[in-house]
Amino acid sequence: MLPDEAATRQLASRVAAAMEDGAVFHLEGELGAGKSSFARALLQALGVEGRIKSPTYSLVENYPLERGQAWHLDLYRIADPDELQWLGVDALGEPGALVLIEWPQRGQGAIPPPDVELSLAYAGTGRLARLSASSVRGERLLERLGAVGGMPESSGVQR
Repeated sequence: MLPDEAATRQLASRVAAAMEDGAVFHLEGELGAGKSSFARALLQALGVEGRIKSPTYSLVENYPLERGQAWHLDLYRIADPDELQWLGVDALGEPGALVLIEWPQRGQGAIPPPDVELSLAYAGTGRLARLSASSVRGERLLERLGAVGGMPESSGVQR
């Protein structure tokens, strides 16, 4: 169980510690489930300083990282994946880039496939987080996450 935003930040910090290179994260869950909170916390844990804006209206925000770039997309307002062409989503496939995509189902076919899927669901006043690997890179990241103590049984984070 992720009982509050502090627990979400702690999970993001552990994910950041487990990352060796970039990855594509598909962030799924209802409105208000914590997708943006997780993305913001992960970017902060990776060294992004200053204000981290939600891409709700801009659709995409870019942040320089120590190694490479981070892209945060919120596709909630996208009606058709073809709308993403003008955003330059082809740059999202750069090796080493961190790509965080909220509402990925709305960009089907126009966005890179996930390495890791994070599903957040309401559980009382907290959230239940489920991480699943969708690639070899994602599997390695989740293995490292387990090695840094990222998913204790009592955390509510499932693999």
